[in-house]
Amino acid sequence: MRPRVDWMNQTDNRILELLDESELVLSPAVTAINLDYSRNWVSRRMSKLEKAHLIEKVDGSYYQITDRGRAYMNGDLEADELEPEP
Repeated sequence: MRPRVDWMNQTDNRILELLDESELVLSPAVTAINLDYSRNWVSRRMSKLEKAHLIEKVDGSYYQITDRGRAYMNGDLEADELEPEP
């Protein structure tokens, strides 16, 4: 079971699920279309996820899930291990 993390919201979990399950490298725009959110909102959330090292930038503005992100998805991290960098 995944830990409850105060700063994360439903969008963050949906982004991580999409990247984890698809194993694709996606832009915020493509992610937003697939999740039915605005590109601006997804871009802000992806930035937070990147600061927590759950996703990483690849080739400019494309993102992929990290091993740490997969560990979170599998419930292998504690909530206090997921604080984003300032």
